Amino acid sequence: MAETSAPMRASGPWDADEPHPDHDRIDLGGLRLPHNPDFDIRLASVGDQHIGVVVLHDDSSLQLQALAAPRSMSLWDEVKTKILQHTPSLEERQGPFGVELSGQVTTEGTTRPARYLGVDGPRWFLLAVVNGTAATDEEAAAPFVAFIRDIVVVRGAEPMAREEPITLRRPSEQTAEPDEGPAPNPFKRGPEISEIR
Repeated sequence: MAETSAPMRASGPWDADEPHPDHDRIDLGGLRLPHNPDFDIRLASVGDQHIGVVVLHDDSSLQLQALAAPRSMSLWDEVKTKILQHTPSLEERQGPFGVELSGQVTTEGTTRPARYLGVDGPRWFLLAVVNGTAATDEEAAAPFVAFIRDIVVVRGAEPMAREEPITLRRPSEQTAEPDEGPAPNPFKRGPEISEIR
Protein backbone atom coordinates (compact mmCIF):
# COMPACT_ATOMS: atom_id res chain seq x y z
CA MET A 1 0.00 0.00 0.00
CA ALA A 2 1.33 3.41 -0.88
CA GLU A 3 2.50 5.54 2.01
CA THR A 4 0.18 8.40 0.99
CA SER A 5 -2.87 6.16 1.44
CA ALA A 6 -1.90 4.70 4.80
CA PRO A 7 -4.67 5.05 7.42
CA MET A 8 -4.19 7.91 9.87
CA ARG A 9 -5.87 5.89 12.65
CA ALA A 10 -5.32 2.37 13.89
CA SER A 11 -8.89 1.28 13.20
CA GLY A 12 -12.31 2.42 12.05
CA PRO A 13 -15.18 2.68 11.49
CA TRP A 14 -13.79 4.47 8.47
CA ASP A 15 -15.20 7.24 6.33
CA ALA A 16 -15.19 6.34 2.64
CA ASP A 17 -13.21 9.51 1.86
CA GLU A 18 -10.40 8.89 4.37
CA PRO A 19 -7.50 6.48 3.89
CA HIS A 20 -8.48 3.03 5.13
CA PRO A 21 -7.36 -0.57 4.61
CA ASP A 22 -8.20 -1.55 1.06
CA HIS A 23 -9.66 -5.03 1.05
CA ASP A 24 -12.77 -6.68 -0.30
CA ARG A 25 -15.92 -5.74 1.63
CA ILE A 26 -19.65 -6.39 1.19
CA ASP A 27 -20.92 -3.24 -0.54
CA LEU A 28 -24.35 -2.23 0.73
CA GLY A 29 -24.20 1.32 -0.60
CA GLY A 30 -24.13 3.40 2.60
CA LEU A 31 -22.11 0.76 4.46
CA ARG A 32 -19.28 -1.49 3.33
CA LEU A 33 -18.97 -4.41 5.71
CA PRO A 34 -16.01 -6.74 6.30
CA HIS A 35 -16.36 -10.38 5.31
CA ASN A 36 -16.72 -12.82 8.18
CA PRO A 37 -17.89 -16.30 7.16
CA ASP A 38 -19.12 -16.94 10.72
CA PHE A 39 -21.63 -14.07 10.54
CA ASP A 40 -25.14 -14.14 9.10
CA ILE A 41 -25.77 -10.62 7.75
CA ARG A 42 -29.27 -9.36 6.97
CA LEU A 43 -30.70 -6.06 5.81
CA ALA A 44 -33.34 -4.50 8.05
CA SER A 45 -36.07 -2.74 6.09
CA VAL A 46 -38.99 -0.38 6.62
CA GLY A 47 -41.26 -0.70 3.60
CA ASP A 48 -39.05 -0.67 0.53
CA GLN A 49 -36.19 1.18 2.22
CA HIS A 50 -33.23 -0.66 3.73
CA ILE A 51 -32.27 1.30 6.85
CA GLY A 52 -30.03 -0.98 8.87
CA VAL A 53 -28.14 -4.23 9.18
CA VAL A 54 -28.51 -7.13 11.60
CA VAL A 55 -25.48 -9.36 12.14
CA LEU A 56 -26.08 -12.74 13.82
CA HIS A 57 -23.34 -14.83 15.45
CA ASP A 58 -23.89 -17.71 17.89
CA ASP A 59 -26.55 -16.52 20.36
CA SER A 60 -25.78 -12.82 19.93
CA SER A 61 -26.72 -10.12 17.46
CA LEU A 62 -25.38 -6.77 16.33
CA GLN A 63 -27.71 -4.11 14.89
CA LEU A 64 -26.14 -1.33 12.84
CA GLN A 65 -27.62 1.91 11.59
CA ALA A 66 -25.82 4.83 9.95
CA LEU A 67 -27.43 8.26 10.22
CA ALA A 68 -26.69 11.61 8.62
CA ALA A 69 -25.18 14.12 11.07
CA PRO A 70 -24.48 17.85 11.00
CA ARG A 71 -21.00 18.84 9.90
CA SER A 72 -20.40 20.96 13.01
CA MET A 73 -21.41 18.61 15.82
CA SER A 74 -21.57 15.01 16.98
CA LEU A 75 -24.81 13.10 17.51
CA TRP A 76 -23.85 10.46 20.07
CA ASP A 77 -24.45 12.64 23.16
CA GLU A 78 -27.91 13.53 21.88
CA VAL A 79 -28.81 9.97 20.85
CA LYS A 80 -27.47 8.66 24.17
CA THR A 81 -29.75 11.04 26.08
CA LYS A 82 -32.79 9.87 24.07
CA ILE A 83 -31.97 6.20 24.73
CA LEU A 84 -31.60 6.85 28.46
CA GLN A 85 -34.97 8.62 28.54
CA HIS A 86 -36.62 5.47 27.17
CA THR A 87 -34.44 3.00 29.08
CA PRO A 88 -33.23 4.59 32.33
CA SER A 89 -31.88 1.24 33.58
CA LEU A 90 -28.89 1.56 31.23
CA GLU A 91 -25.62 2.87 32.61
CA GLU A 92 -22.76 4.71 30.96
CA ARG A 93 -19.37 3.01 30.84
CA GLN A 94 -16.16 3.21 28.85
CA GLY A 95 -15.97 0.86 25.88
CA PRO A 96 -13.78 0.33 22.81
CA PHE A 97 -15.29 3.38 21.05
CA GLY A 98 -15.58 5.67 24.08
CA VAL A 99 -18.65 6.08 26.28
CA GLU A 100 -21.31 3.43 25.70
CA LEU A 101 -24.55 2.38 27.38
CA SER A 102 -24.94 -1.03 28.97
CA GLY A 103 -27.61 -2.82 30.99
CA GLN A 104 -30.92 -4.63 30.80
CA VAL A 105 -33.65 -3.68 28.33
CA THR A 106 -37.21 -4.97 28.24
CA THR A 107 -39.02 -5.46 24.94
CA GLU A 108 -42.32 -7.25 24.48
CA GLY A 109 -42.18 -8.46 28.10
CA THR A 110 -38.72 -10.01 27.75
CA THR A 111 -35.70 -8.60 29.59
CA ARG A 112 -32.28 -9.09 28.03
CA PRO A 113 -28.80 -7.52 28.23
CA ALA A 114 -27.86 -4.89 25.64
CA ARG A 115 -24.96 -2.58 24.78
CA TYR A 116 -25.32 0.63 22.78
CA LEU A 117 -22.18 1.88 21.05
CA GLY A 118 -22.04 5.16 19.14
CA VAL A 119 -19.39 6.41 16.73
CA ASP A 120 -19.40 9.97 15.37
CA GLY A 121 -17.86 10.41 11.92
CA PRO A 122 -17.63 13.28 9.44
CA ARG A 123 -21.30 14.11 8.71
CA TRP A 124 -22.44 10.65 9.84
CA PHE A 125 -23.17 8.73 13.02
CA LEU A 126 -23.02 4.95 13.42
CA LEU A 127 -25.15 3.29 16.11
CA ALA A 128 -24.35 -0.30 17.05
CA VAL A 129 -26.53 -2.31 19.45
CA VAL A 130 -25.26 -5.64 20.79
CA ASN A 131 -27.77 -8.14 22.20
CA GLY A 132 -27.36 -11.58 23.74
CA THR A 133 -24.27 -13.05 25.38
CA ALA A 134 -21.96 -10.56 23.64
CA ALA A 135 -23.68 -7.71 25.51
CA THR A 136 -22.08 -8.86 28.79
CA ASP A 137 -19.23 -11.18 27.74
CA GLU A 138 -16.16 -9.36 26.35
CA GLU A 139 -14.84 -12.52 24.69
CA ALA A 140 -18.12 -13.08 22.87
CA ALA A 141 -18.23 -9.37 21.95
CA ALA A 142 -14.70 -9.32 20.47
CA PRO A 143 -15.72 -10.50 16.94
CA PHE A 144 -18.42 -7.81 16.81
CA VAL A 145 -15.98 -5.10 17.97
CA ALA A 146 -13.48 -6.19 15.30
CA PHE A 147 -16.30 -6.12 12.73
CA ILE A 148 -17.29 -2.56 13.69
CA ARG A 149 -13.64 -1.42 13.53
CA ASP A 150 -13.48 -2.43 9.85
CA ILE A 151 -16.76 -0.89 8.63
CA VAL A 152 -16.61 1.83 5.97
CA VAL A 153 -19.42 4.42 6.03
CA VAL A 154 -20.33 5.98 2.67
CA ARG A 155 -22.21 9.19 3.54
CA GLY A 156 -22.31 10.67 0.04
CA ALA A 157 -22.41 14.37 -0.81
CA GLU A 158 -26.16 14.83 -1.17
CA PRO A 159 -28.04 16.95 1.40
CA MET A 160 -29.70 14.86 4.12
CA ALA A 161 -31.83 15.72 7.13
CA ARG A 162 -30.30 15.35 10.59
CA GLU A 163 -30.58 11.74 11.82
CA GLU A 164 -31.92 10.58 8.44
CA PRO A 165 -30.91 6.95 7.86
CA ILE A 166 -28.18 6.58 5.24
CA THR A 167 -29.83 4.36 2.63
CA LEU A 168 -28.54 0.85 2.11
CA ARG A 169 -29.08 -1.53 -0.77
CA ARG A 170 -28.68 -5.20 -1.52
CA PRO A 171 -25.46 -6.01 -3.40
CA SER A 172 -27.59 -7.08 -6.39
CA GLU A 173 -29.05 -3.57 -6.57
CA GLN A 174 -25.69 -1.96 -7.25
CA THR A 175 -25.50 0.38 -10.19
CA ALA A 176 -22.40 0.56 -12.31
CA GLU A 177 -20.29 3.37 -10.91
CA PRO A 178 -16.79 4.44 -11.86
CA ASP A 179 -14.35 3.08 -9.34
CA GLU A 180 -10.65 2.54 -8.99
CA GLY A 181 -9.82 -1.02 -9.90
CA PRO A 182 -12.19 -3.93 -10.56
CA ALA A 183 -15.48 -4.11 -8.70
CA PRO A 184 -15.24 -6.58 -5.81
CA ASN A 185 -17.45 -9.64 -5.71
CA PRO A 186 -19.84 -8.88 -2.79
CA PHE A 187 -20.31 -12.58 -2.02
CA LYS A 188 -16.68 -13.69 -2.15
CA ARG A 189 -15.95 -15.56 1.08
CA GLY A 190 -18.85 -13.76 2.71
CA PRO A 191 -22.30 -14.62 4.01
CA GLU A 192 -25.38 -14.27 1.88
CA ILE A 193 -27.29 -11.05 2.46
CA SER A 194 -30.95 -11.71 3.17
CA GLU A 195 -33.74 -9.28 3.83
CA ILE A 196 -35.71 -8.96 7.07
CA ARG A 197 -39.41 -8.22 6.60
